[in-house]
Amino acid sequence: MRLLVASAIAAVLALSPSAAWSQEKLFLYNWTDYTSPEAIKKFEAETGIKVTIDTYDSNETLLAKLKAGATGYDVIIPSNNFVPIFIDEKLVQKYDVKSLPNFANVEDRWKSPEWDKNQEYTAPFQWGTTSVAYREDLYGKKLESLGEYFKPSGKAAGRVSVFKTPEEIVNLAHLYLGQKFCNPDPAQMQKVQDLLLEQKPAVNTYSSEGMNDRLINGDSVISAHWNGYALKGRTEGAKSGKIVAYAYPKEGVIGWMDNMMIPTTAGNVENAKKFINFMMAPENMALQANFTGYAAGIKGMEASLTEEMRTAPEINAPADAKIIFSWACDAQSQKLIDKVWTNVLK
Repeated sequence: MRLLVASAIAAVLALSPSAAWSQEKLFLYNWTDYTSPEAIKKFEAETGIKVTIDTYDSNETLLAKLKAGATGYDVIIPSNNFVPIFIDEKLVQKYDVKSLPNFANVEDRWKSPEWDKNQEYTAPFQWGTTSVAYREDLYGKKLESLGEYFKPSGKAAGRVSVFKTPEEIVNLAHLYLGQKFCNPDPAQMQKVQDLLLEQKPAVNTYSSEGMNDRLINGDSVISAHWNGYALKGRTEGAKSGKIVAYAYPKEGVIGWMDNMMIPTTAGNVENAKKFINFMMAPENMALQANFTGYAAGIKGMEASLTEEMRTAPEINAPADAKIIFSWACDAQSQKLIDKVWTNVLK
């Protein structure tokens, strides 16, 4: 679920990858700049399998593309709350995850997760949180409540950035309003819509791209954010004396886990399994974590992580932080989310 900056390796395919199926190739469809070049280079060197990467900016985009008939992708990386949708729509296939040798490295808390109880469709990739980041030097104080994001004042007024991923923004609103996720109550969803419409005059961008750039150049003072991306924003901003901070507000943050899945139409299933097994090795997932700035549910990674990753406040949440994991919404709840989002963007 994570969008960073454009990567040199994340070339968008002009043609469907199905035209080039081969047992010596792997077609990976992943979030933008969410794939370690070092890990890919190592995988190719060890296996002789050539990896081609296509990218997307939201779970909704990934889902829409596969439902529209895109074929040939061998591995996709949807977030936990979308996993049941991909399974129900028969867009992904079962594979014997537990039989892969490196599955033994998966932390117990990520085995048989709620979104794939029998561990038939998914292997854990990386996990993180969704909250807000802000220019602390411009804002002038520590951000402690999501109310400061939804009802900004002072220097933040007119300089707020919002994801173009409706479920995450609606869930942040649920947290602020004290509501449950995937809320089927039209009256409570009306309160979410009212809140987002109240926020709208303060918003200068609805986009899931370039959040760090906008924070660093001052176009945005507060932005919806992912913790790993905020880590990159902090380190990049520090080069020019800009302070980008990631907030753990009192209402809580959204937790998520991205998962490695194999589409029903995959042309290189065995290569997909090799890649998934490769990524579950601690030294390989550490390459991924050091690149993206996100945690992963693989045991034994610590020795290979950078000092920054081991100590980053964005990744190592405060002991009192509330992390509430999202889940897949039923059809009625999803319909209400879509309705709210459509009305907000009018």
